[in-house]
Formats: sequence, structure tokens, C-alpha cells
Amino acid sequence: MSQQERSARSRQAILEAAASVFDERGYDAASTTEILARTGFTRGALYHHFPSKEAIALALVAAQTEALAVPTQTVKLQEVIDLTQEFARRLQSDTVLRASVRLSVEQTSLPQPSRTPYEWSVEAISVLLQQAGEQGETQPGLNIDEIAHYIVGAFTGLQIVSQVYTGRQDLPERVSLMWRLLLPSIAVPSLALRLRTTPPAAPSGDIAE
Repeated sequence: MSQQERSARSRQAILEAAASVFDERGYDAASTTEILARTGFTRGALYHHFPSKEAIALALVAAQTEALAVPTQTVKLQEVIDLTQEFARRLQSDTVLRASVRLSVEQTSLPQPSRTPYEWSVEAISVLLQQAGEQGETQPGLNIDEIAHYIVGAFTGLQIVSQVYTGRQDLPERVSLMWRLLLPSIAVPSLALRLRTTPPAAPSGDIAE
């Protein structure tokens, strides 16, 4: 294994250990001492990759962008739905993503990046909605920016409520209900009833039969 590969693995191990601490305790209660205890690394090894707890947390927040990509679909509204459902699925099992979301949602002493994960999400969904409109999938006269902001806000609220009540176990069902309520106002009638609101199979198709 090359030095570069070892360095990349060490960095990832630190992020995963930090994610478990931040997910359990939040930013302010977490400490680099506890993070180090979970990695087995020296403090020097940690500071080689991250100069501070803040730097680790901001790297985890940035990792949220990786969850904003799903397989390309011919039907762009289906791609928007699948993006939210795949994000929900990963929140159930991906400690790094869960920590990233907690760091983004909670009011702590962590400075927020110049562009927040909410802005990344709104931008990703806005692009897909714009493409959907160009393909004739959406109703005329929609304000794409308002809809994208609403979807991100609704999803954020749903995942918080789901975390409180079921540890996010019912999150896919909550997201599916959100889409069943929203789609009649977004999609053209000929498409609205054909879109799948449940989590995609692997690999996902465009529209369920």
C-alpha cells in the first residue's frame, strides 16, 4: 500500500470515528480526546489531517454533498423523489451522513460554511425540477425555487420528527407520504399517478410498473 493510500485511509478512519462521536454527543460535547480513543491514532496523526475539532466537523458537513447524487433517470421528477428516498435510506445506516446532518441542524458553536448543506440541496433539486419542466413533466407556472426550498425544508422537518419518534426507522414512509401530497401540485396529471414515491429498488428504474 502506498503512502498516499495509507494517508487516505487514516483520514477516513478519523472522519468515521468523529462521526460516531458527533452523532452521539453533538458538536459542543464532543472532544478530540474521545475521537482519538476510537481511532487508536496519536494526536500528531490526527493533527496531520485536521488541525482542530472544527476542521473535522466541517469536513463531515461537506460530506453531505455525496448524498445528493442518485442514478440518472429519464423522468426527472422520479429522480427528485429517488434523491430524497436515497438520502433517507442512508440516514438510517450511514453514521457519517447522520453526523453531517446533526452538525448542520443543531445550533452550536460550530461556524457554518459559506454555503450550507441546505443551499447545496436546494440547488440540486432546483436543477432537476428545471429539467423536469423542460421535459413537460411539471405543471405550468411553477416557481421552481420556492418548490425546491419547500421540499428541502419539509424533508428536514420530517427526518427530525422521525429521529425523535422512531430513530428514523419510519423515515421512508414519511417521505413517501410527503410526495403523495406534493405531486398533485407539481406533476402534470398524466404523470403524477405513475411516479413511484417509495424507495427505489437496486438498480432503480425510471417509473414503477
